[in-house]
Amino acid sequence: MSAKGYTKTDEALNRLTEHQRQITQEDGTEPAYDNEYWANDEPGIYVDIVSGQPLFSSNDKYDSGTGWPSFTKPIDDEALETRTDHQLTTPRIEVRSTGADSHLGHVFPDGPHDAGGLRYCMNSAALRFVPASSLEEEGYGQYRSLFDGDAESTGVVA
Repeated sequence: MSAKGYTKTDEALNRLTEHQRQITQEDGTEPAYDNEYWANDEPGIYVDIVSGQPLFSSNDKYDSGTGWPSFTKPIDDEALETRTDHQLTTPRIEVRSTGADSHLGHVFPDGPHDAGGLRYCMNSAALRFVPASSLEEEGYGQYRSLFDGDAESTGVVA
């Protein structure tokens, strides 16, 4: 699903913590290994903390050794936009959500080669995790098929 229906509202911005606001609205970066999702292995999807727009699936998450949640690809290419970031001496490619224009992190060309070669290195504070077991009740039931057959996400123990 693309940005349609996912926007930045005053109400959503007012719900953000100061840390989330600094990351998403002021292009901040949180510390490596000191963030909520870098080691989360639970099945589910990650959505924009501001708009709720679906961004990444745990199926595409991997341990990049960087201390930030890293993904090989987005759920939908239309959910993300990139732009060149010149904040450091070496330009980087910034990743933003298309719906709320939230700063999410950066994308680098050093990801797993067999999965396309990209590493979407995201800030946990820009994301909200929706467990696979809660997709329907939280309005993301269309992503259930990503986890069908996954014993952990369905609650079925083999």
